[in-house]
Amino acid sequence: MSAQAVTKRGILSTINSLFDPLGFLAPVVLEGRLILRELVSTKVDWDETIPQDIARKWENWISKVAKVTSLDIRRSYFEGSISEMSGLELHVFADASVSAISAVVYVLGNASNGDRQIGFVLGKSKLAPEHGHSVPRLELCAAVLACQLYQCVSEQLAVSLTKVVFYTDSRVVLGYICNKTRRFYQYVSNRVLKIVHVSSPNQWNHVPTELNPADIGSRGASVEQLKQSSWLVGPNFLLEECLSNPEHYPLMEPDCDKEIRPEVVVRSTKVVVGQSLARKVSKFSTFDTLVRALSTLRHIAVSYHKNLPCKGWHLCPAAKDVQLRNEVKLSLYRDVQLEFYSKEVECLSVGKALPRDSTILSLDPKLGSDGLLHVGGRLSRSKLPLLEKNPIVLPGKHALSRLLVEHHHNLVHHQGRTFNEGAVRSAGLWITGGKRLVSSVIQKCVVCRRLRGRFECQKMSDLPEDRVEEASPFSYVGVDVFGPWEVVARRTRGGHAASKRWAVLFTCLVLRAVHIEVLEDLSSSAFTNALRRFVSVRGKVKMYRSDRGTNFVGAIDNIQVTAINVEDESVKGYLKKSGSVWVFNSPHSSHMGGVWERMIGVARRILEAMLLGVKSLSHDVLVTLMAEVSAIINSRPIVPVSNDPEVPDVLSPSALLTQKLECDQVSLGNMDVKDLYRSQWQQVQYLANQFWVRWRKEYLQSLQGRRIWHEDHDPLRVGDVVLLRDAEVARNFWPMARVTRTFPSQDGCVRKVEVCVAKDKQKVFYTRPVVELVLLVSAGSS
Repeated sequence: MSAQAVTKRGILSTINSLFDPLGFLAPVVLEGRLILRELVSTKVDWDETIPQDIARKWENWISKVAKVTSLDIRRSYFEGSISEMSGLELHVFADASVSAISAVVYVLGNASNGDRQIGFVLGKSKLAPEHGHSVPRLELCAAVLACQLYQCVSEQLAVSLTKVVFYTDSRVVLGYICNKTRRFYQYVSNRVLKIVHVSSPNQWNHVPTELNPADIGSRGASVEQLKQSSWLVGPNFLLEECLSNPEHYPLMEPDCDKEIRPEVVVRSTKVVVGQSLARKVSKFSTFDTLVRALSTLRHIAVSYHKNLPCKGWHLCPAAKDVQLRNEVKLSLYRDVQLEFYSKEVECLSVGKALPRDSTILSLDPKLGSDGLLHVGGRLSRSKLPLLEKNPIVLPGKHALSRLLVEHHHNLVHHQGRTFNEGAVRSAGLWITGGKRLVSSVIQKCVVCRRLRGRFECQKMSDLPEDRVEEASPFSYVGVDVFGPWEVVARRTRGGHAASKRWAVLFTCLVLRAVHIEVLEDLSSSAFTNALRRFVSVRGKVKMYRSDRGTNFVGAIDNIQVTAINVEDESVKGYLKKSGSVWVFNSPHSSHMGGVWERMIGVARRILEAMLLGVKSLSHDVLVTLMAEVSAIINSRPIVPVSNDPEVPDVLSPSALLTQKLECDQVSLGNMDVKDLYRSQWQQVQYLANQFWVRWRKEYLQSLQGRRIWHEDHDPLRVGDVVLLRDAEVARNFWPMARVTRTFPSQDGCVRKVEVCVAKDKQKVFYTRPVVELVLLVSAGSS
């Protein structure tokens, strides 16, 4: 053998002499074939002496092959007869490398004693092509080889199999086999077709390379390496009692794989014959645009058939001819009538009476010389123009009718429904259901909303906790400033020097009692002093509520309170626990402070009556008058006066504050009358309890009803375009804004929002109540 190994012909003869049809020595023989391939690349003649480096590799391989006799290969599949085994399974492994492809088949069975046994059936290794094949292609070829070995074994092995499983360590190949959506180029497509013809995709599994016995068959090995591998004995994981096959990966093919054909997007054009006119008309925004487009198309169509100076697709002034535009309008009216009133046109054209179920029977329609349906009516003897006596009938549900109404709505400069209907009738058109259509157009018109749209509103909210819970007087207070009044400050040589005074009104949100302090000016310092006087008399306040007056905002820095913006709900709950808090209403939301705004109105009326005939007013007199005003307001009934003689008392804020009544005849109930004179504290406690019982039963229940804003309305949403009210300018100059944020209340209703306004080419954000906004365009509208 060594004598023949000096030439290429001798090497080939030696390799062919190692006849191994079952593939036991396939990895060993593959190593010799790799040496032969290397020799062929040197272009040495068949009978010439081979180079020394290849000769050394060949001699080394020959010395390894000589150790084949030391291999112990079991010829039978199992220790016993295969007929005694049950649950026979075939497991086929495939692998590839840049040098070769390989596949090996094992049979697995259960012995009568319960042991699982595995036997080598068939193995094969083949040299891979030298050029033009990527590793995924070689792995796919190995999978084809595995299917070929399975076909050979299944034909020769005359036993029934319970399961056949294929393994590969290439996830790309698994993606090829399991693919159902993409197409491959011819090379991959043919081999995938061979694989799925022999096996099904759910029979293929992924196995790690280190557990794949076919791996050594694709790389070549010596006899010693073959002994240590699992090529002859099979992988150990197949012998486990609870067989856990490697995971199956039905992977999708990667989009970057060059073996996959790119997706070709084909766009088809579908020509719809007999498309309704309504769908065509609905694509135009105005009636003028529709007429202009159809006039241009008609002019172009005529230019192809008549000898005109202009031909083909073009824009021409001739398309704006008045006669041509009138012909287009009549053509549109005719098409609409044929679509809706075809039966009526057919009957009138042959002189028949209209059917009884006709929707325009009451209009007494007539067929005019222009081929259109006109209103017959009862004005034939009038001197009105012909089109006004016999207007053209059009259905109100057609898109063309809406365009016509919008067209005449713009002509009358967005006036009301009567103006709009008159313009349509004057144009010689009678639209069925015209009132409803005109109202719909006006309601959706953005310009009309800007000019006359109603302000948004929302259902009246529930009362806050500080108005419905029992609490000490002036624990929860609403604050506002009103005035001014001119007072005489001092005498001067020229007369009296006059100055102004204001008043700050504190309203108890629970009792509806008031406390008034006089201010010398509207500064934060003056207000802070008034607030300190109020707290000194009435005690600590848990919560203040007010608008966003500058004196209020400035005063919170001087007093030990924490300001809470009502928009900041996350901080509100935390700060509410820390002493006094000050809650500001959103800007321009005087209706949110109605509980104290109402008291200011009452105080103004009382002062007007008191100051009637007073020419000069001093500071001292004004302070006294404010004290009397407070007493009068606090003595008012807060519940309807009862006609029951057994309940002569009137529940008022003064009674709740002072525990005193003008009438001392109080029902004592089960309490001993002696206790009222024996213990003064019991008398006070008893009266206080009686007042709070009446406050709960009479006053609190009177707050149940909602006097205005009874219904839920669609809330404003982010992206809505609104008109922002500005009391200082006319409505035409009110700015438009876009809603950028909403602030839902506890009941989910949106009563204030944040809007963005463009001011001096910059974005400015305001917080406003919805009652100050007019919705122009909803974000959800098309």
